[in-house]
This record gives sequence, C-alpha cells and structure tokens, in this order.
Amino acid sequence: MDDDLDTMSIERLREEARRLRAGIRAHRDSSLHALCWHHPQLWDLLPERIAPDIAVPEWPAFLRGCVRYRESLDRQRPDAPRVDIEAE
Repeated sequence: MDDDLDTMSIERLREEARRLRAGIRAHRDSSLHALCWHHPQLWDLLPERIAPDIAVPEWPAFLRGCVRYRESLDRQRPDAPRVDIEAE
C-alpha cells in the first residue's frame, strides 16, 4: 500500500513528511466543538482514495460516548480553559 514511498526522492519524502505533519498539527490544534467532528480531511492525507466504511452509533450510545470523551478531557486537561460556546 505504501510502495510509492520506495520510489520517492529524499526531497519528495521530506515534502511528504511536511505535508503529513501539517495535517496532523491541524487536527491536533483543533479546539472547542471541532474536537468532536468527523475528520475526513485527515484521511485525505493518505494517497489511497476510498470512502471509509464507518458505522454511526445510535443517538443514546453516541451521546454517552460524547459524555465520556468530555469527562476524559476533564481528567487529561483539567487546566484547559472552559468556554460556553454553542456548536454551529
């Protein structure tokens, strides 16, 4: 699947590393409600273009997952500022 890397020049590999790092940083630096969104732009960094086969939880399970995720932020980042901003 990653055979294209074997034929890339050192400079092209560096460009690819920079492009991937920029995409990872954009995802890492997301904040507020963007933390909860579906992120196909991250998947688009891969050379293969496929429609990911995702499963979407039913609402009750989905909302429980959102609550657990938010609780994990309280544990992992208790120092992060808290804001009262609605999702659009």
